[in-house]
Amino acid sequence: MSDSNDNSLNINFLKESALKRLCESLDKANNKGWRKLGEIVKSDKRFKVSLNDMDMCSLKALEADGSPSRSLLKLIGDQGCMVGELVEFLQIMGHTDALQCLKPPGIQILVQPQSVSVIAGHNLRLSCYAVGASHVQYQWFKKTEEVYNSSSPDLVFSPVRLKDAGFYICRVNCGNAYEFSQWAQVDVLDVPPRYGLVSLGSEVRPRVLIQPQPQRLLVGDLLYLECGAIGRPLPQYQWYRNGVPIKKATKRKYTVKNLLSEHQGRYRCEIVCNNERTWSNEVDVVVIENPSHSQMKEPRISHQISGAMECSEDDFLTIDRDYSLEKPYATDKVALLIGNLTYRNHPQLKAPMVDVYDLTNLLRQLNFKVVSLLDLTESEMRNAVEEFLSLLHKGVYGLLYYAGHGYENFGNSFMVPVDAPNPYRSGNCLCVQSILKLMQEKETGLNVFLLDMCRKRNVHDDAMPNVMLKVTANIVFGYATCQDAEAFELSSSGFTNGVFIKFLKERLLEDEKITVLLDRVAEDMGQFDPTKGKQALEIRSSLSERRSLTDPIRPGDYSDAAEAHNLLWSKAHELPESKILDFDCGVQIKMDFAAEFSNVLVIYTSIVKKPEEMLSCQAHITDLPLDLDVDPKLMNKETLEETGSFLLSGNLPQHCLYTRLSSLQKLKEELAFTVCLQVQFNSLDDLVQWNMDVNIGKPLTAKLDLNRPTRKNSCQLTCHMPHSPSTSPSHSPASDRRFHSHGPCFPQQYANPYLNVCEPLHGAVGGYGDFRLCGDHAYQYENMPCSPFLNPPSIPIETTDDIDDMQNEFMNSLQLYNHP
Repeated sequence: MSDSNDNSLNINFLKESALKRLCESLDKANNKGWRKLGEIVKSDKRFKVSLNDMDMCSLKALEADGSPSRSLLKLIGDQGCMVGELVEFLQIMGHTDALQCLKPPGIQILVQPQSVSVIAGHNLRLSCYAVGASHVQYQWFKKTEEVYNSSSPDLVFSPVRLKDAGFYICRVNCGNAYEFSQWAQVDVLDVPPRYGLVSLGSEVRPRVLIQPQPQRLLVGDLLYLECGAIGRPLPQYQWYRNGVPIKKATKRKYTVKNLLSEHQGRYRCEIVCNNERTWSNEVDVVVIENPSHSQMKEPRISHQISGAMECSEDDFLTIDRDYSLEKPYATDKVALLIGNLTYRNHPQLKAPMVDVYDLTNLLRQLNFKVVSLLDLTESEMRNAVEEFLSLLHKGVYGLLYYAGHGYENFGNSFMVPVDAPNPYRSGNCLCVQSILKLMQEKETGLNVFLLDMCRKRNVHDDAMPNVMLKVTANIVFGYATCQDAEAFELSSSGFTNGVFIKFLKERLLEDEKITVLLDRVAEDMGQFDPTKGKQALEIRSSLSERRSLTDPIRPGDYSDAAEAHNLLWSKAHELPESKILDFDCGVQIKMDFAAEFSNVLVIYTSIVKKPEEMLSCQAHITDLPLDLDVDPKLMNKETLEETGSFLLSGNLPQHCLYTRLSSLQKLKEELAFTVCLQVQFNSLDDLVQWNMDVNIGKPLTAKLDLNRPTRKNSCQLTCHMPHSPSTSPSHSPASDRRFHSHGPCFPQQYANPYLNVCEPLHGAVGGYGDFRLCGDHAYQYENMPCSPFLNPPSIPIETTDDIDDMQNEFMNSLQLYNHP
């Protein structure tokens, strides 16, 4: 049957749904009802409508289901009245409601393009998907200019360039009808592409990649501060001076043309993306009175230096401005984060997952190249460390964070893999000091070890250390507990951090020397009542310079091998591109991907097109590789929490089916699976099924092949120095509070004075209600603050101050497109 938008269609062949709505509109007793229509038709010579006919139509109102309008339409339809002619009559009446009934089904835009901030050189895709009564077509515009060769629902930038920044909109055409999408702004950051994802997937937490720089300026100079973050949707900015928000300073860049002395202060920028908030570094802006512009001219003062060189105050000012703010820098920043929680032969943990997740996002804001991994076996840990070490060279800042079971013998710390036997020995574990020895050989600029594990003596391990460490500077150890102490987890009614990361994440972005930062974390932990006197941070350092995690990056000279490793590490963050699956039955499915960790992938599917004759349809992922060992009961769920993913809750679209794939490092071949589409037709009782094979290659860290056999001697087990990394370690000044603990460590036959973690609540993180110590110590703490994940509202489209003017300009420029 033809559609109602065909003007040559006889009105007797209108769809019943359209005819019913039309009659309901005309049957209403008003001056625009069916009688008015009859009078207009009667005056037209093409159709004959007598007074007797009008009376017969009127009598239909006496019948239970009678309709005068339907009777009138049947009469003129029998005389050959077409839809186009009926439209003319209704236009004369001015009956807009009735005219709406004859319009084609409205175009429905199912997926709107999202504003986004992305790095130049990366890939970007803007998507707009719509359905209509018939085939829809797409046109993309950048402001008022049509984008060349852009008739696809996806506008792809491969790669995106600085000149691609701007506002975009998509026009969807369906026959004579059209509809515009929402505006989407693309902000392109000019930073080296290797410090982020190659393609920006569905991640929504802002990552600060451009940090403001401290400045020392003269009165009247130009102040220019810039901050840049990537995220989806577009991050929002608010600049602060001395902790107070600056009015109208809501752009990435903040400038003051004629600087005054009152502009001096500490500046930082707040970044908000999808209800996630973060901050840039806080920097000092020093404003100096310019002697040449001073109202009172003071005599020029000269300084004699060794009788050989004469310098004026201006010379000192120049030297001060050029060199006083010089600070150490890194040639690169690399971080490996490992969280072991699902142990085969030892107590299970939960806090490492939250800790690794939060620390990953913070370190990325500091321009660290981060790989975050959960639940690694011994061989996988050794291979991950080997990949990590391959990125280290002269001047690089290397950071290793480990959360899980562990122990310490003879001053050496050992990390316990998830497949370690019970009891375990050094041969089953990785020695931290041996990793440090290998890092020293790389001439790194800073080595940071953050160990969130137990440091009790392992009575089953009598191995004596036999490797000598070099005496080098710029080594920092942050232990989550003191030597020969047990460690604890947190128990709460929510999904929580451990104590160490709870306080560390509040200070990690501060522009402070790393040891000063850790000292402050130790002091914060010392004031935390639930663990006061039981947990404290211990710091060991041989830092000889003011090195901080916020130090800038000045890339050095890379060998071909180093460049190759950098490229491989970058690809370990690369998400598969979104896919559109077109089935023969007319159903169209969109498949997207998100990374929860570097070895944990979330696949989510949504149906973007479904023919009208279908009652329902669902697409399920099946036939996953056996390497991944995914429980079918946790696949194709309507909520992320049902899959076991709590950290991305609220960040991904709703009305999808989700599947979480963990342990991607075990994938030996490319990730191939089947999408099974099950359809229920209106006219059939049985389900009809279609299958489609999908291959997305090796996603994320599957590219690193961490499942390969471990090379012998790839990571030494023991070291010689009992007090490494330095012979005279410096500790936190708060010596009475420097003992902190986290994470159970010891074989099961021994007492387990660790803190259990309750089952996580959906979407909750950071709460400490119902906190308790388990084992030999038991406490109950109530009414403590809880900081749940917030479910974001519908994503707004970023606008500028002159968005209305831009909209008017755009619509005026499209007049030539608006004609049929």
